[in-house]
Formats: sequence, structure tokens, C-alpha cells
Amino acid sequence: MADRSVLITGASGGLGGAVAEAFRADGWRVVAPVRRAEETVTGAVTVPGVDVTDPDAVARAVEVAAAEAGAPLRAVVNLVGGYAGGANVHELPIADFERQFTLNVRPTYLVIQAALPHLVEAGGGSSVCVSSRAAVAPFAGASGYIASKAAVVALAQAVAVEYRAQGVRCNVVLPSVIDTPSNRTAQPNADHARWVKPAEIASVIRFLAGDESVATSGATVPVYGRA
Repeated sequence: MADRSVLITGASGGLGGAVAEAFRADGWRVVAPVRRAEETVTGAVTVPGVDVTDPDAVARAVEVAAAEAGAPLRAVVNLVGGYAGGANVHELPIADFERQFTLNVRPTYLVIQAALPHLVEAGGGSSVCVSSRAAVAPFAGASGYIASKAAVVALAQAVAVEYRAQGVRCNVVLPSVIDTPSNRTAQPNADHARWVKPAEIASVIRFLAGDESVATSGATVPVYGRA
């Protein structure tokens, strides 16, 4: 019987399945908000109809995650995000730039904001956010993506400072290109053997959420695979 719960956004995605499995295998109660009722996450409590850019929908998902008295909410994992690129700054419409913040920063902020009171009430816990290697090693043609992923790092560090006294930690992982089916389709000629595997990222995320990393907060952890 699980004695702690974790909320994982994006758990039905290419990385999310591996993350959910890592927590489930470690005995956590996994709660996964999903957009569509037909989406499933093995071994998880799914909360359908959740748009993670909507504060009310996020609050509903967090309430489900915190509903089990015997398995209090002790961690949230923010996987939802999106990538767009192809234009340099002077060619990039402001709407496209801002769209990257809606995809990459807004869901992370809303989930952390809604979960914090429950994490504090539980006596402490952890938030793990997913940024990108690009936040610290930019490349041309993706300024919106890079800036929004850098904002995720800054947000996590702010949370780490503000809630340290309440025992709530916040850390960030910085993956390189993740070896998912969608990325393979987008880059069929790349050297996929050098990409980081979802299971490799998942093990780092679970470590950062668990008691083993209780002394770690405000960290940015690279997970670059063999690249």
C-alpha cells in the first residue's frame, strides 16, 4: 500500500511513461492529469479533462493527488512542455515567443502553486521541473523555447528559496535530446544512440523527489546521455 503520492503532468507522453513507472516501482501512489478520457497511464490514478494551463483544472488534479490521507502528496513532477523553433529573434512573432512561455512555464507555475500548501501540510516534499540543456547551452533559431526553459530554472530556484524553511525542495533536470518516438520521427537521421533515454531521466527525477536527496534544493541537474 502506497504511503505517499506524486502528481506527474505529462505522464502519458514519451518521457512521462518512464517517470510514472519509476515512481510506481518505488511504491508511490501516482496521479496523472490527462487531457482526454481515453489516455491511460499504467498503474496511475488518472484525472481526465485537465488542461494544465487552466488554474481551476490544475487545482482539481492537485486535490485528487492530495485526497488520500494515508498517502499524502509529497512530490510533483512537471513534465509538460513544448518546442517550437526555426526563426531567429528578428523573424519571430511575439505571439509565437509568448506561446512558448504558455507551454513551458505556465503549467509548471500553476502546478507548483496549487501543490505547495499540500506539500507544506504534509511536512515537506519536492517539486521536480524539466527544463532543457538549451537553457544553459543555447542554439540558434529557438529563442522562445530557450528563454522559457531558462524561466523554468529561475522559477524553481525562487521556489527553493521561498519554501526551504517549510521543508519543500525544488530542483530542475536539464535533458539533452530525449530518445522518444516523436523525436526520432522529427530527426530520423540523427545519431539516436547518443540521445538520453527516458528511463535515465526518470531515475534522476525520482531521486530528486525522494528522501535520498533531502539536502538538495535549487539544483540544476544535467542529464545529457552520451552526447
